[in-house]
Amino acid sequence: MVRIRKLDQTDATTIARLLNNKKIWDNLRDYIPFPYTESDANNFISMVSKEEPQQTFGIEADGLLCGAIGLVLPGDVYQKTGELGYWLGEPFWGQGIITEAIRLITIYGFEQFNLERMYAAVFEYNKASMKVLEKNGYILEGISRNAIYKNNKLFDEYRYALLKKEHKL
Repeated sequence: MVRIRKLDQTDATTIARLLNNKKIWDNLRDYIPFPYTESDANNFISMVSKEEPQQTFGIEADGLLCGAIGLVLPGDVYQKTGELGYWLGEPFWGQGIITEAIRLITIYGFEQFNLERMYAAVFEYNKASMKVLEKNGYILEGISRNAIYKNNKLFDEYRYALLKKEHKL
Protein backbone atom coordinates (compact mmCIF):
# COMPACT_ATOMS: atom_id res chain seq x y z
CA MET A 1 0.00 0.00 0.00
CA VAL A 2 1.27 3.47 -0.94
CA ARG A 3 0.45 6.58 1.04
CA ILE A 4 1.78 10.11 1.43
CA ARG A 5 2.37 11.39 4.94
CA LYS A 6 3.94 14.23 6.85
CA LEU A 7 7.67 13.85 7.41
CA ASP A 8 9.20 13.91 10.89
CA GLN A 9 12.74 14.05 12.24
CA THR A 10 12.92 10.26 12.56
CA ASP A 11 12.89 10.16 8.74
CA ALA A 12 16.18 12.07 8.37
CA THR A 13 18.48 9.04 8.27
CA THR A 14 16.38 7.29 5.62
CA ILE A 15 16.03 10.42 3.49
CA ALA A 16 19.78 11.03 3.62
CA ARG A 17 20.56 7.43 2.70
CA LEU A 18 18.12 7.37 -0.24
CA LEU A 19 18.75 10.88 -1.58
CA ASN A 20 22.53 10.64 -1.43
CA ASN A 21 22.44 9.02 -4.87
CA LYS A 22 23.74 10.73 -8.00
CA LYS A 23 21.21 8.91 -10.20
CA ILE A 24 18.43 10.66 -8.27
CA TRP A 25 20.21 14.00 -7.96
CA ASP A 26 20.78 14.09 -11.73
CA ASN A 27 17.01 14.53 -12.11
CA LEU A 28 16.56 17.18 -9.40
CA ARG A 29 17.13 20.91 -9.23
CA ASP A 30 20.51 22.03 -7.97
CA TYR A 31 19.20 23.65 -4.77
CA ILE A 32 19.12 20.08 -3.44
CA PRO A 33 22.68 19.44 -2.32
CA PHE A 34 24.86 16.55 -3.38
CA PRO A 35 26.27 14.72 -1.56
CA TYR A 36 23.15 14.75 0.62
CA THR A 37 23.73 14.43 4.36
CA GLU A 38 21.63 13.71 7.41
CA SER A 39 22.06 17.36 8.38
CA ASP A 40 20.55 18.34 5.00
CA ALA A 41 17.64 16.00 5.68
CA ASN A 42 17.09 17.44 9.16
CA ASN A 43 17.05 20.98 7.75
CA PHE A 44 14.60 19.96 5.02
CA ILE A 45 12.25 18.25 7.48
CA SER A 46 12.37 21.26 9.83
CA MET A 47 11.50 23.58 6.94
CA VAL A 48 8.58 21.54 5.57
CA SER A 49 7.15 20.73 8.99
CA LYS A 50 6.14 24.40 9.26
CA GLU A 51 3.94 24.26 6.15
CA GLU A 52 0.27 24.99 6.82
CA PRO A 53 -1.49 23.45 5.11
CA GLN A 54 1.04 20.73 4.35
CA GLN A 55 2.55 20.81 0.84
CA THR A 56 5.45 18.34 1.20
CA PHE A 57 5.10 14.68 2.12
CA GLY A 58 7.04 11.51 2.52
CA ILE A 59 6.12 8.64 0.21
CA GLU A 60 5.58 5.44 2.12
CA ALA A 61 5.09 1.97 0.65
CA ASP A 62 4.25 -0.99 2.84
CA GLY A 63 5.34 0.96 5.90
CA LEU A 64 8.72 2.03 4.48
CA LEU A 65 9.67 5.62 3.67
CA CYS A 66 10.87 5.55 0.07
CA GLY A 67 10.84 9.14 -1.22
CA ALA A 68 9.22 12.56 -1.07
CA ILE A 69 6.60 14.43 -3.07
CA GLY A 70 5.17 17.90 -2.85
CA LEU A 71 3.59 20.95 -4.39
CA VAL A 72 4.99 24.40 -4.98
CA LEU A 73 2.31 27.06 -5.02
CA PRO A 74 3.61 30.11 -6.87
CA GLY A 75 0.68 32.41 -6.01
CA ASP A 76 0.01 35.78 -7.65
CA VAL A 77 -1.51 35.28 -11.11
CA TYR A 78 -0.61 31.58 -10.81
CA GLN A 79 -2.69 31.10 -7.66
CA LYS A 80 -4.74 28.33 -9.31
CA THR A 81 -1.62 26.46 -10.45
CA GLY A 82 0.62 24.07 -8.56
CA GLU A 83 3.98 22.60 -9.52
CA LEU A 84 4.55 18.97 -8.65
CA GLY A 85 7.97 17.73 -7.53
CA TYR A 86 9.08 14.30 -6.38
CA TRP A 87 11.88 11.78 -6.02
CA LEU A 88 11.91 8.09 -5.18
CA GLY A 89 14.75 6.05 -3.70
CA GLU A 90 16.40 3.74 -6.23
CA PRO A 91 15.53 0.49 -4.37
CA PHE A 92 11.86 1.36 -4.98
CA TRP A 93 12.01 2.12 -8.70
CA GLY A 94 9.82 0.16 -11.11
CA GLN A 95 7.22 -0.91 -8.53
CA GLY A 96 4.41 1.54 -9.33
CA ILE A 97 5.02 3.49 -6.12
CA ILE A 98 5.64 6.89 -7.68
CA THR A 99 2.68 6.45 -10.04
CA GLU A 100 0.40 6.02 -7.02
CA ALA A 101 2.06 8.86 -5.08
CA ILE A 102 1.50 11.22 -8.02
CA ARG A 103 -2.15 10.17 -8.13
CA LEU A 104 -2.50 10.94 -4.41
CA ILE A 105 -0.77 14.34 -4.50
CA THR A 106 -2.77 15.31 -7.59
CA ILE A 107 -6.05 14.65 -5.79
CA TYR A 108 -4.73 16.48 -2.73
CA GLY A 109 -3.66 19.53 -4.77
CA PHE A 110 -6.97 19.84 -6.58
CA GLU A 111 -9.03 19.37 -3.42
CA GLN A 112 -6.97 21.01 -0.64
CA PHE A 113 -5.79 24.07 -2.58
CA ASN A 114 -8.64 24.30 -5.09
CA LEU A 115 -6.12 24.30 -7.94
CA GLU A 116 -7.28 24.27 -11.54
CA ARG A 117 -3.95 23.18 -13.03
CA MET A 118 -0.98 21.13 -11.91
CA TYR A 119 2.25 20.67 -13.80
CA ALA A 120 5.65 19.05 -13.60
CA ALA A 121 8.90 20.03 -15.30
CA VAL A 122 10.93 17.01 -16.43
CA PHE A 123 14.49 16.88 -17.75
CA GLU A 124 14.64 15.50 -21.29
CA TYR A 125 16.47 12.32 -20.33
CA ASN A 126 14.08 11.34 -17.51
CA LYS A 127 11.79 9.09 -19.56
CA ALA A 128 10.56 7.20 -16.47
CA SER A 129 9.21 10.42 -14.96
CA MET A 130 7.44 11.28 -18.20
CA LYS A 131 5.84 7.85 -18.24
CA VAL A 132 4.45 8.04 -14.68
CA LEU A 133 3.00 11.48 -15.34
CA GLU A 134 1.30 10.19 -18.49
CA LYS A 135 -0.12 7.24 -16.51
CA ASN A 136 -1.78 9.84 -14.27
CA GLY A 137 -3.32 11.74 -17.18
CA TYR A 138 -0.73 14.52 -17.39
CA ILE A 139 -0.25 15.75 -20.95
CA LEU A 140 2.91 17.06 -22.57
CA GLU A 141 2.21 20.75 -23.13
CA GLY A 142 5.52 21.77 -24.54
CA ILE A 143 9.26 21.46 -24.68
CA SER A 144 11.49 24.35 -23.70
CA ARG A 145 14.71 23.91 -25.59
CA ASN A 146 17.99 24.23 -23.67
CA ALA A 147 16.08 25.37 -20.57
CA ILE A 148 17.94 23.15 -18.10
CA TYR A 149 21.60 23.53 -17.18
CA LYS A 150 22.63 20.47 -15.20
CA ASN A 151 26.03 18.82 -14.79
CA ASN A 152 27.61 21.45 -17.08
CA LYS A 153 25.31 20.56 -20.00
CA LEU A 154 22.18 22.04 -21.52
CA PHE A 155 19.00 19.96 -21.75
CA ASP A 156 15.43 20.47 -22.84
CA GLU A 157 12.64 20.72 -20.27
CA TYR A 158 9.45 18.77 -20.91
CA ARG A 159 6.41 20.39 -19.30
CA TYR A 160 3.52 18.08 -18.38
CA ALA A 161 0.22 19.39 -17.02
CA LEU A 162 -3.20 18.25 -15.93
CA LEU A 163 -6.32 20.38 -15.58
CA LYS A 164 -8.79 19.73 -12.78
CA LYS A 165 -11.62 19.36 -15.28
CA GLU A 166 -9.67 16.63 -17.10
CA HIS A 167 -8.84 14.68 -13.96
CA LYS A 168 -10.92 11.76 -12.79
CA LEU A 169 -10.74 12.14 -9.00
